[in-house]
Amino acid sequence: MPAPTLDSISNVRPGARDESTARSYAITLSAPDGAPIAADLVMPLEEPRGALLVAPAMGVKRRYYAGFAKHLASHHGLASITIDYRGIGGSRATPLHATRAALTDWGELDLAAGTDEVARRFGGLPTHYVGHSVGGQLMGFVPDAPFERALFVGSQSGYWGHWDGMHRAGMAMLWHAVIPASLATLGYLPGKALGGGEDVPGGVARQWATWGRDPEYLGVSARERDGAWFSLWRGRLRAYAISDDGYAPERAVRALVGMYRNAESEVRVIRPRELGVREIGHFGFFRSRFAASLWEDAGRYLADGV
Repeated sequence: MPAPTLDSISNVRPGARDESTARSYAITLSAPDGAPIAADLVMPLEEPRGALLVAPAMGVKRRYYAGFAKHLASHHGLASITIDYRGIGGSRATPLHATRAALTDWGELDLAAGTDEVARRFGGLPTHYVGHSVGGQLMGFVPDAPFERALFVGSQSGYWGHWDGMHRAGMAMLWHAVIPASLATLGYLPGKALGGGEDVPGGVARQWATWGRDPEYLGVSARERDGAWFSLWRGRLRAYAISDDGYAPERAVRALVGMYRNAESEVRVIRPRELGVREIGHFGFFRSRFAASLWEDAGRYLADGV
């Protein structure tokens, strides 16, 4: 099948554009259960060489990744689709306390919609996956996981025992006290008030906390699905562990990578001082100040799989 051109794109609404580097469109997808899923489609100006699905972090809107997606389009010829999970950003269709969703729904339904759209638009091109934080955790729940390469940034097993010192106490409190108390009083997780991004649907937060209290983290949910695609996926996986990322210490990153048992995997530890900066943290990777360094390293890795 020939690679699609801009003229062949249908069902798009013009979004924010940067004509000098790439073209971006806001689109709406339909999840397997019929839920509308807001997404951004980013196209290189020339014919794409490959395609990506970008899976955001917990409570992070898709537009946070726009600069990164445009860089990959303009410098590496990679088209991409980035989604908002149900209950987040443009995919919030009902008041949050009334949103019925589980964390596994984000993988099995919402990311499945993004995967299907990538296949529909770019069938025949190499397809890769970029997951930030929980986005990397959820790849194993995407049906068939048809990706040749995956890139994880700050993706980890969230079991509190993977942290040390005060960070361990903080994670244990999050899973055992903060989230349960929030759900009991509000019916959802107030991410904005807690300084952690957008508010999160109650069902998602409830399952997330259940995972975080279990040494196997999402392993129980994976076993309920015969291992899902954690044990079956055989692509190439690169995971970045940021040394000053309090949300994803190296031990937790390696624990998640170990769940993808048959992947050809590597963990790269990134230290801010190596890039001449004081901090990167959990969210800094996707800021434009790292376009010439981290984005280029990621782009070369993904483009090598084209």
